[in-house]
Amino acid sequence: MNGEKKINIVLAGQGNSGKSTVFNFLTGLHQHIGNWAGKTIEKREGTLFYRDHTVDVLDLPGIYSLTTVSDEELISREYIIKQNPDWVINVVDSTNLERSLIFTLQLLELERPLIIALNMTDLAKRKGITVDSKKLQTILNVPVIPTVASRGSGLTKIIDRAIDLKSCKSVRKTHKYGKEIEKGIDKLSGLLNGVDLPYPLRWVAIKLLEKDGDITAMVSEKKPEAVESAAKITEELEEIHGHDSPLVIADERCHLSSRITRETIKIARNRKLSLNERLDALTTHKVTGYLLMALILGGMFLTVFSFGNWFSEWLESVFTEWHGWWNVAVGTSFWAALGWSAVESVLALVQIAFPYILPFYVLLYLLEDWGYIARISFLMDKFMHKMGIHGKACISFIIGLGCNVPGCLSCRIMESKRERFITAVLVTLVPCSAVSVIVFGLVGKYVGLMWALGLYVFATILIFIVGKISSKLMIGEPVELIMSMPDYKTPQIKSILLMTWDSLKEFIYIAAPIVIVTGVLIQAINLAGWMPAIASVMSPVTVNWLGLPAVTGILLIFGILRKELILVMLAAYLGTTNFSDVLTSTQMITLAVVSMFYVPCVATISVLWKEYGWKKALTISLVETLFAIVLAGLVKRGLDIFMV
Repeated sequence: MNGEKKINIVLAGQGNSGKSTVFNFLTGLHQHIGNWAGKTIEKREGTLFYRDHTVDVLDLPGIYSLTTVSDEELISREYIIKQNPDWVINVVDSTNLERSLIFTLQLLELERPLIIALNMTDLAKRKGITVDSKKLQTILNVPVIPTVASRGSGLTKIIDRAIDLKSCKSVRKTHKYGKEIEKGIDKLSGLLNGVDLPYPLRWVAIKLLEKDGDITAMVSEKKPEAVESAAKITEELEEIHGHDSPLVIADERCHLSSRITRETIKIARNRKLSLNERLDALTTHKVTGYLLMALILGGMFLTVFSFGNWFSEWLESVFTEWHGWWNVAVGTSFWAALGWSAVESVLALVQIAFPYILPFYVLLYLLEDWGYIARISFLMDKFMHKMGIHGKACISFIIGLGCNVPGCLSCRIMESKRERFITAVLVTLVPCSAVSVIVFGLVGKYVGLMWALGLYVFATILIFIVGKISSKLMIGEPVELIMSMPDYKTPQIKSILLMTWDSLKEFIYIAAPIVIVTGVLIQAINLAGWMPAIASVMSPVTVNWLGLPAVTGILLIFGILRKELILVMLAAYLGTTNFSDVLTSTQMITLAVVSMFYVPCVATISVLWKEYGWKKALTISLVETLFAIVLAGLVKRGLDIFMV
């Protein structure tokens, strides 16, 4: 009986290279998302069955180098070396070949089997760029396959090549750097020869010259004289070049990448501006760029509101008779009431939360896949600098509109610890999709759309003020914005639906059990007659200061689990989803304000704990809770004056 035919590949590439599109095309629904052991970094794995082979695919984090600057970079290089996959598929952006090859050269230094997916060749052609893939293959001595991942073009050829060449050992070609650097690499490689190391000798030698802390510490235990020799060589390099040794190595890679690029690409002359370039000129212009941004984001929220209202009302008409059917079929006993509370909690979740979250995620991922999110970061850079951070933080804010958890995790794209922490604090104040359920489902639906949009403007002003204060309190200066600007490309419905499903799946798996349990628990407390006692303990805050019904105290406590539970459980407890019958306009706005700004949900707190420590996480939670209560109370009193 033949053994199982398996092949393991990993996808490695820089941000915006199309790596995620390749992963989604290859694995489809046969994928699962988790976290790397001991890390909060997302781990994506999948499987496909092709030519009698089971192909396991791992999507490494999108990175720009293999240093130890970030956890993502350390994870990537350690996995490639220690897990020894059959193939590393390097997804390269052919429209930015020179920049992409810098990372490719680092992968080659790891001496692992490599296939290059020369992606976005269609976009390159539109820009008048032609890449000679055969010449590039000859220079790098690894397979180079042109692909258009958005259409699936060339992707099966990658798997074909991986299967066909699995048992073949290719002759490695070393790409030489400058004379002084190569002399140092040779000397260190000689000293390390015979030492038991998990990495290639040449790669270790290069890392010693780059002053890599982890590699230096490892070598010092096994061959301390090699570390001493590396220190002398780096001093000589710095004296010759006048720069720090890691910069000298990086500059050599850039020169090598530039030379390879010049030999392999041709750029058409006198060509017309492409649609992408004309569109880019409009969307990044100092006048039209902001107008288009306002129209696009405004249209996005108007669509979410309109669709959410329509879908919510339609679901309400469907579910309206269910309670009567339940009473007839099951009865009105204590246990029947608890059973109905579980059913009603699920119905309320579907009716109130789902209609607003679904379109939000679809539109968010549509803009991301199209390439527009990076333009927003560019446009907002000047504004962000006034808050003590740069425009890249806008990406975290936009992600935070969907969920604060990935929003906080994405703060790692910020270059300094100071900017990462400030951005994370501000992300916790961004109204996530759960808060949007309250804003649209309560204020927008019953008070008016302009009031709902006004709350977002209000939140933006507060985030700016808090950012300004934070940047003054924390020592340091903001760095300049350095990020790649991806080309516009046709959004792929399959990728958008997969990403939307991943987000909805997480929402369903986490929220549904919590909604059911808390709905039953609240109903049990209510039937047992304990509700007045619990509510009275919090009434000095909820009733006297905020002017809300006493029951909202309990809902705010459970809202720490997930914010959308506030509205869902309010509907379950009051027995109606027509909140205008039980709340005034002032109460709706006040409840929305306190919900927007008080302690983040448990999941967000846990991420803050892991990323910045329990003291900072606890401080953020307590300060924001106090801030939200004081602010909502002041808003309530202002509304009492102006909404008479």
